[in-house]
Amino acid sequence: MWSVLLMGLAGILIGGGISFRQQRKPLWTQVAFYVLAAMSLVAAYLLALPAN
Repeated sequence: MWSVLLMGLAGILIGGGISFRQQRKPLWTQVAFYVLAAMSLVAAYLLALPAN
């Protein structure tokens, strides 16, 4: 359940990064959104792993 929500959050963050690129905002804001999206995808992957 949480992994699905985190993947959705990653999609929203990537959309925000693309939007900031189109608006010619500072590069650090775009990078921050992409890094947060990547962290969200990694967390979703780790939550989807089977527990041992």
